[in-house]
Amino acid sequence: MTVIRNAFYCLVLLVIVSCQESRSVANGQRPVTAMGKTVIKDSLKTFLKASAVADEGVFTIYRDSAHYYFEIKDSLLNRDFLVVNRVSQAPAMGPEPSSRRWLYAGDIIGEQVIRFEKGPNNKLFLKKVYFEEMSRDSSENGLFEAVSKSSFLPIVYSFDIKDTGRHGGMLIDVTDVLSADNDIFFFSSGMKKLIRLGGLERDRSYISKVSSFPLNVEIKAVKTYAGVDGGTTSYELNSSIVILPERPMIPRYSDARIGYFVANFYDYDLKKQSVNKSNIITRWRLEVKDGDWDKYKAGILVEPKKPIVFYIDPTTPKKWVPYLIQGVNDWQRAFEKAGFKNAIYALEAPVNDEEWSIEDARHNAIVYKPSTTMNASGPHVHDPRSGEIIESHINWYHNVLKLLRNWYFIQASAIDPQARFMEFSDTLMGNLIRFVSSHEVGHTLGLMHNFGASSTVPVDSLRNKKWVEKNGHTPSIMDYARFNYVAQPEDSIGEAGIFPRIGKYDEWAIEWGYRQMPALTEKQEIDSLNKWIVTKVDSDPKLYFGYETDEFNPKAQSEDLGDNAMQANRYGIENLKRIAKNLVSWTTKGNENYDDLAELYPELIAQYKRYLFHVATYIGGQVHYQRSPSQPGPRKVFVPMQKQQEALAFLKDQIFSTPQWLVDVDKGVFPLIGGAGFGNVSKIQADVLEKIMSHAIFCNLLWAQSNTRERGYSLDNYLADLRGIIWSELKSNKPIDMYRRNLQKLYVERLSILINFKTSANRFEANGPFSQTSISTDILSILKGEVRALRSEIGISRNKATDKLSKLHLIDLWERLGTIIDDGSK
Repeated sequence: MTVIRNAFYCLVLLVIVSCQESRSVANGQRPVTAMGKTVIKDSLKTFLKASAVADEGVFTIYRDSAHYYFEIKDSLLNRDFLVVNRVSQAPAMGPEPSSRRWLYAGDIIGEQVIRFEKGPNNKLFLKKVYFEEMSRDSSENGLFEAVSKSSFLPIVYSFDIKDTGRHGGMLIDVTDVLSADNDIFFFSSGMKKLIRLGGLERDRSYISKVSSFPLNVEIKAVKTYAGVDGGTTSYELNSSIVILPERPMIPRYSDARIGYFVANFYDYDLKKQSVNKSNIITRWRLEVKDGDWDKYKAGILVEPKKPIVFYIDPTTPKKWVPYLIQGVNDWQRAFEKAGFKNAIYALEAPVNDEEWSIEDARHNAIVYKPSTTMNASGPHVHDPRSGEIIESHINWYHNVLKLLRNWYFIQASAIDPQARFMEFSDTLMGNLIRFVSSHEVGHTLGLMHNFGASSTVPVDSLRNKKWVEKNGHTPSIMDYARFNYVAQPEDSIGEAGIFPRIGKYDEWAIEWGYRQMPALTEKQEIDSLNKWIVTKVDSDPKLYFGYETDEFNPKAQSEDLGDNAMQANRYGIENLKRIAKNLVSWTTKGNENYDDLAELYPELIAQYKRYLFHVATYIGGQVHYQRSPSQPGPRKVFVPMQKQQEALAFLKDQIFSTPQWLVDVDKGVFPLIGGAGFGNVSKIQADVLEKIMSHAIFCNLLWAQSNTRERGYSLDNYLADLRGIIWSELKSNKPIDMYRRNLQKLYVERLSILINFKTSANRFEANGPFSQTSISTDILSILKGEVRALRSEIGISRNKATDKLSKLHLIDLWERLGTIIDDGSK
């Protein structure tokens, strides 16, 4: 038994919500969904007319003229219902263009948990239910009673009980509530504010359909709103009222060493001497059939009572449907690790079936959206009491095809001739769709991104054809490790070694989350799962999990590959150079324009910057390991000085020494599409300097220096090394070219910003504006010392410059440095 109090249960606005299939799907057949429609002949006392129409399901729905009535049985009182609101049909354009991305069919516009309770004076109350504090312990020593007394739920609506329904339930008129503008049904106030909707225009709004199914009620309405900025906008909206399971699924508590989305609440049972926020993972309710437990325990694969079934939106282009289906079915192998066969699969949605709707809360779906958005997403909705995933609608935006084209061209055209075209073959694009489908399905299964997976693969293995085609280039499809950009043309690696796939970590995560342990108590299960993790993860580094928000961790980065970014990204840049030489010829054809060149040239620049930033993260970096006290070893390890120096040497070679290959690309592209020209190099150098010269990085270096037994990379030594790279001409007295002069000016500007931080902003600072920590540490002292040392070197070298521009440049910067610390010298 569960008691709830004032709880947080609010999903992100773009999460698409619905509920599970009410009946199993077997042998590819869809469950029967038709509900009987009955004209009322036997009067319900004297209230409804004989012509009223009934629709039987979880509630019996009556339509009498323009009024709608719900019959709610006594058995449904005090049951929890999830209300899910989404767009059924969107307008051609929202009240303002920026709102368009939120307004595709299937997009969520609000959700809430409700409960019906019998009140006094012949009233039925609708209450909002919150989940933040729980107690399930109703024993004498439990806190169930205490939490209950502090769990009084707000009454949102009070209905007069009009009559007794034909099944003995309470009959209430819901017409006014469904026709109104409120936070329970249809648009939430937050979403209305976001897309700048004003008040509801009642005379242009109406309820179009209300249908009842075994587990849910579906309400469809046309709503017209005034726009905050003028005009009106109409939508067809759908609200689902979904009954949550009477018996909540047994929760599984989360573990930081495996990446699952979580539901959280304050748990008064787990630790009686303190109140702790508990996190339970979100997962589907996969259960062993009653007669199959002996097989399951013996390691024989069994089918679950109810599989996870996704339908493909009927509006999806037919040629992509098989690849989307395969992206779902690819997860079957992972569920076999958890003991289940045929646990997940996809089917084409029925067509020309009036009783089947993609908005029906029982159907999971991959929803096709005719959108310019270059993305796809895999949200899900869960029962907040247990973490049970109820349903998912995957958003598949049409323009994700362009995103896939761009990714594959930039990362793989150097090694795959198929990618050297602006229109890919259907087979190649289909396989790209398949991997994205698998990734998004992974999210719907509860899995978070794992940005640490790719860091467990040795760089040399990524060029080993036999190894990488067998194992894949990353152990997790939940990583952002798009394609094998490390492979070189001479490696002759095929698609099996280029594309991501469901890997070893994914199989382990599904096994850990979905393996059934019914004989264990809650505490026994927690202890057992911890021991299991220790055994598995400690013995296999490829099961490493890295959070995507781990800013300073070089092992948990987006879009990276391999266990050494310096080695991996040198190969990546070599491939970019190959692509750069062919960029014009591969992106243009005949009498066509240069639009593709204009789009892919910035993509090439962005990929190059990505490689540089992967390496820059090693400087002042901290590797995090999610270890429990039962595991040996530290949880945080500073990147060794040697690795940081290796990273700095990479930056010296690849960006601080003028990247002539990029200059050559600029020269070839600029006459055709315009652009930044030499500013590209300068802008990239500025971004890299901002990343590696920040108070956050400096604090990390100081902290490592004073808190490790090994020799740390001291801040003053780091700055001296960086100065030697950027100002190498001071010792050689060689002429300083334009790109190097710009770089040196950027360095001086960066010193000025860091020292005079009160008037600056830096997007790379971990905590936003600079803090008191920067003043109270050695950072400013060391920076001012760096200014004096650099000014002294320039003072010696300025008169030795052999060309006019170099001499003027050095005199200028010598003067600027004097101004920075205002030491009175001129």
